[in-house]
Amino acid sequence: MSLRSLFSKLILFVSGIFAFAVSPAFAQTAALGPATPDLENILVLDLSTGGRVTIQMFPIDAPAHVERIKTLTRQGFYNGVVFHRVIDGFMAQTGDPTGTGQGGSELPDLKAEFNRIPHLRGTVSMARTNDPDTANSQFFICFQPRFSLDNKYTVFGRVTSGMQFVDAIERGEPPLNPAKVLQASIAADNVPPPAFAPSPAQAPPAEAPITVDQLSAG
Repeated sequence: MSLRSLFSKLILFVSGIFAFAVSPAFAQTAALGPATPDLENILVLDLSTGGRVTIQMFPIDAPAHVERIKTLTRQGFYNGVVFHRVIDGFMAQTGDPTGTGQGGSELPDLKAEFNRIPHLRGTVSMARTNDPDTANSQFFICFQPRFSLDNKYTVFGRVTSGMQFVDAIERGEPPLNPAKVLQASIAADNVPPPAFAPSPAQAPPAEAPITVDQLSAG
């Protein structure tokens, strides 16, 4: 195992412990144990980078945002949507059907549900404009911790498997060849992976050191 891979696994392990400590939903899910997963609140993303990403959502901490994600997912809203803003050492953002970062769904914007869950590696949080109450459909997945976003963006989930496929998303604002969400589903619906099987993901590019700029996820 490479040093980089070992470091990534360590970060995810520490992230899980931290999330357990601060999130009632995460703690409740962990207490249930692997035999009784909360399939209704697991988001599944099949990515063009080569595989399936599972995200445990936290309905206790961000009920309206989790419900929005589930509603749009079951409508097929996220199928084919690209990752339009991907910053190395920071995050990958998707959820805009126009691919410009300016679009959203036809549903009304959501009121912020800021909570105590920190922005760690694998954290999934809602994007918004400068107005706290403008989250709609766009969300981002953190490559690395970014605590400056805590209590400013609504965290609604955390990657539990498939983070390597997130790491493989091409960087850029926008990327030259943007990765896509081939299919999004809720685990309880038991939707099989797409018939199209993308080639295995390439090794993700080296991540740049975390900087203090580009903090806005809007």
